[in-house]
Amino acid sequence: MAASLGLTLYNLGQRRDPTEVLELPARPAGRLVWLHAPGEALVSPVRALARRLVEEDGLPVLLTAPQAGPDLPGVVIQQPPPDNPADARSFLDHWRPEVAVFAGGQLRPAVMHEAAERNIPLVVVNGKAPAFLRERDSWYPGLMRQSLARFRAILAVDEAAARAFRKGGANLSAVAVTGRMEEESPVLPVNESDRAALSKLLSARPVWFAAGVPESEEAAVLQAHRLALQHSHRLLLILMPEHPSRSAALAAALEEAGTWVVAERAKDEDPEPETEILVVENPAEYGLWYRLAPITFLGGSLSGKGPVRNPMEAAVLGSAILHGPKTGQSGLALGRLGAARATRAVASASGLGEALGDLLAPDRAARLAQAAWTVASDGAEVTEAVMQRIRTIMDGEE
Repeated sequence: MAASLGLTLYNLGQRRDPTEVLELPARPAGRLVWLHAPGEALVSPVRALARRLVEEDGLPVLLTAPQAGPDLPGVVIQQPPPDNPADARSFLDHWRPEVAVFAGGQLRPAVMHEAAERNIPLVVVNGKAPAFLRERDSWYPGLMRQSLARFRAILAVDEAAARAFRKGGANLSAVAVTGRMEEESPVLPVNESDRAALSKLLSARPVWFAAGVPESEEAAVLQAHRLALQHSHRLLLILMPEHPSRSAALAAALEEAGTWVVAERAKDEDPEPETEILVVENPAEYGLWYRLAPITFLGGSLSGKGPVRNPMEAAVLGSAILHGPKTGQSGLALGRLGAARATRAVASASGLGEALGDLLAPDRAARLAQAAWTVASDGAEVTEAVMQRIRTIMDGEE
């Protein structure tokens, strides 16, 4: 298909650096799905989709994103190609995807034109609004309409988003409102024998977990624990420092203070009935403590740069979440949890102690945990629908 005037003008504006060579790793054998996440907010749902395509369908996946996060088994992570004809051709000639899935609605006209030339089906997921890579829509007559018309399916998050795609020129039959896909919420592993033994040991005690606590917040956590002990004298604090190397010194300091009864996990010490604080140090055991503690405080959120750990780790394992005002890179996740009334935000050590004391009532912690779990698992049906659409397209049934 010949390039339109709009595409020709667009391509003229996408200057290619002749000294820049696009390095492409080896292509996996067999069929390949290409997923693209143009921004940080879309990486998590696209990673969740990639994980399921690999685990459930055994399909190799190419994931392109400016910042795609850590490696995923079966997924090749790559920077997206520059949006010019030469790089688009080189990219598609190398990867030969069977279907290309773009999240959000960012349009890459050069890549999409080359994909259409190869009859590669194009799909939008988590569609919010169409926009060009460089946001210069008015310079390219008819280009948005032409680009949107290439998509086999445009799965929008809501009706307002669907209207934006229709107004932009998408085929009416291609646009559907499906909602948002699920976020990536990995269920952290656990040693089941350890969980069973500690669960039996702690069955009659209230427990809370301070996860990834920086040294600057240790005093606040201890003050909150002291306040909460007034409500429940058998309360146990499981304390995980931000850095594992800090655990021995912290445990020693607590013991030397003479005001706490402390056990240290690194020394294989179990929490006895009189133990008030269990200091733990192994990051591989976060899944254990989230499962055992009905309440989790996110360290780093009170006076640090934001939570050290992903809030969804606790949410998906049923632990009610307390956090401070510093959200950092977890702002989006905490915003979703907060909107669902699935967390309790505090501003100080005394506020943390008061909130903790309130949540020691099992029904209150359970309501928070249930709401958090609902947020963590939200969108799973949408992701399943997206997978079914991809399967249908790849099987030639659409």
